[in-house]
Amino acid sequence: MLSQCLPAIDDPEGAAVPDALPFIVDSHVHVFPNELFSAIRKWFDQYAWKLRYTMDCEDISDFLVQRGVGHVIALQYAHKPGIASQLNEFMADYCARHKGVAGAATVLPGEKRAGQILEKAFANGLCAVKLHAHVQYFDMNSSEMEEIYETCIHYDKPLVMHVGREPRSPAVDYLVDPHLICKAEKLEQVLAEHPALKVCVPHLGADEFEEYARLTRSYDNLWLDIAMAIANYLPGPKPMPLESMRADRILYGTDFPNIPYEWDRELKILCKAGLPPADLQRILGQNAVELFGLAASRPPETAPCTVPG
Repeated sequence: MLSQCLPAIDDPEGAAVPDALPFIVDSHVHVFPNELFSAIRKWFDQYAWKLRYTMDCEDISDFLVQRGVGHVIALQYAHKPGIASQLNEFMADYCARHKGVAGAATVLPGEKRAGQILEKAFANGLCAVKLHAHVQYFDMNSSEMEEIYETCIHYDKPLVMHVGREPRSPAVDYLVDPHLICKAEKLEQVLAEHPALKVCVPHLGADEFEEYARLTRSYDNLWLDIAMAIANYLPGPKPMPLESMRADRILYGTDFPNIPYEWDRELKILCKAGLPPADLQRILGQNAVELFGLAASRPPETAPCTVPG
């Protein structure tokens, strides 16, 4: 839990991805229209942490791709009914105009025609669905989720679902406490009842790290991303070492640009983790290429990892 708004860190950032690293997919990048981004940034400044990057939405994916990230998965979420279709159209247009970007659709669980909204988004080229329980206040096990699950299964699209309990702030008047609706045991019911549904949970499932790691060993339809979880920034419990986790179910991600530190912080940490080359290749890009169905060239063979400057 965040006891107070956390500061930005002015650490030096790398100019580019080190040449020795394999093909990289940042699986957790946020892209919203600028007006909505402005409101989100005000929320972060007030309740979470001071953002280091506040660039125009048009510059977000280019910033990473120009520094050597091979592909970006762009995520968004609808915080109220009636805006999902507009957000999905924005995302499809964004992906068409920017190199190396695959975008996720969104929908508000429980809104009318949720399945049709997603069908149209998939027809327009979006590669996944993003939901955020802290913002959208949905219960994973409720009947209103079934339409979303079944649509994702039918079109073979992964569902990126922030259903970890953290980070949350005591200053926020949540309509529903995230600790009540976000539990590993609730996700396990979803995974067991929908074995064809591909689910990715961000932040290694913070803060139930051990429970989510266990779920990846029990269910082949679950993936986790590392965004902010391994960055040694957030308070609270720390995740288990990546080398003790299932490497074929872990994705590299950053939460860029909604971060308080340098864009390549997780890359530097991964370089120092001593992972086997095959595991590093999987985590940095191969797993995401397979999960999101990216039309990417085969990742190059992994060379010894070097740490930026």
